[in-house]
Amino acid sequence: MADIDFKLLAGRIDTVLDILVAGDTQSAIRNLEILKAELLDLDNNDKASSSGAPKMPWEI
Repeated sequence: MADIDFKLLAGRIDTVLDILVAGDTQSAIRNLEILKAELLDLDNNDKASSSGAPKMPWEI
């Protein structure tokens, strides 16, 4: 499993909540989308490193 700093993750979620409380929903949504993409990328990198098969061109 990828190394996830849970305190950093909680801090980023807290930042998104602060943005929502301030009323900037578009910025909060963008921040959540960025966070989601980063987490999915960590998961994909972890799966790629655990499999010994070479990646196909469309998987890079």
